[in-house]
Amino acid sequence: MPHITPEVIGAKVILRGIHLDLTDAMKAVFNEKAARLLRHEPRIDRIRIELELDKTKTSQAHFIAKGHIEIGGPDIVASVDSDDAYKSVDLLADKLDGLLRKRHSELKDKRHHPHGVDIGAPLPKAI
Repeated sequence: MPHITPEVIGAKVILRGIHLDLTDAMKAVFNEKAARLLRHEPRIDRIRIELELDKTKTSQAHFIAKGHIEIGGPDIVASVDSDDAYKSVDLLADKLDGLLRKRHSELKDKRHHPHGVDIGAPLPKAI
């Protein structure tokens, strides 16, 4: 298992705050969560994490965390929301981790248990 250095995290992780400024503590937590995802799947090309402060629905602060993992094949996208910024990012990391695990197990199952192809018409006879 490769060691995830801060340089690798800096090259592969993009953090963005929408309607709020990200503090150094928030960035450190985000990078820690992204490092966990990179340890599980080293073939990840890039992880984008956006934290949005939404005050339109209620007078209280509401945080929406969106994650986008760029990886070979279809990208993995997830979104969660809560009333706490750190809780949102924690829930997002758990959700992305679950999606990565699901993708891995599906690929592993497909590799170990290939399925036959159904052809609707009979094959022509070779002459």
